[in-house]
Amino acid sequence: MEINWGLLISFIVVCNLIGALGAIWTSSDGSWYRGIKKPSFNPPSWIFGPVWTLLFTLMGISLYLVWTSPSSKIKLIALILFIIQFVFNVAWSYLFFGLNKPLWSFIDIILLLVLILGTAIYFFRVNKTAGYLLIPYFLWVSFASFLNYSIWRLNA
Repeated sequence: MEINWGLLISFIVVCNLIGALGAIWTSSDGSWYRGIKKPSFNPPSWIFGPVWTLLFTLMGISLYLVWTSPSSKIKLIALILFIIQFVFNVAWSYLFFGLNKPLWSFIDIILLLVLILGTAIYFFRVNKTAGYLLIPYFLWVSFASFLNYSIWRLNA
């Protein structure tokens, strides 16, 4: 299969730009986040940017692989799930950092985990590599879910 580099790069850039929407709220004032209790395993703030850039890049590559696969009902479902999970991804930042609501963001992130898993399963059915590329995303969001839960409980 020949790679359409322009399309591949476009998907990577678009995923990173959409993902950066969450940074609008993440990089806002920040005084609420600095002032809340965090668990001992809370990563340093500087790690989130590089990790999310890598994850959004992998998502873009994964999306490209599915997008360029032959049309099918499974592919359509996979693409719809991808869009829905991305909405929940961006919504998490708004709920957590924009509204300062750890409980609401925890509910969102649990739904996001389910959607990522569903997306990965459908992506895998369309293109195995595309499914595998979503595993780091699922693992990171799993960790983030536990972190979100811990922050909610520490500050309830």
